[in-house]
Amino acid sequence: MSLDNAPDEVKLAVDLIMLLEQHEIPTETALAALEIVRQDFLRKREEKASR
Repeated sequence: MSLDNAPDEVKLAVDLIMLLEQHEIPTETALAALEIVRQDFLRKREEKASR
């Protein structure tokens, strides 16, 4: 399956998965880090919306 026509979020997800797997990041560490990233982006979205 080609990613050429996939949505950008799918392409990014695949890239992130590959990066985490290549660096042998433990699952729990990856999930915790992704939650931190998620919270950061949600905060930034809220800040942008309130301007």
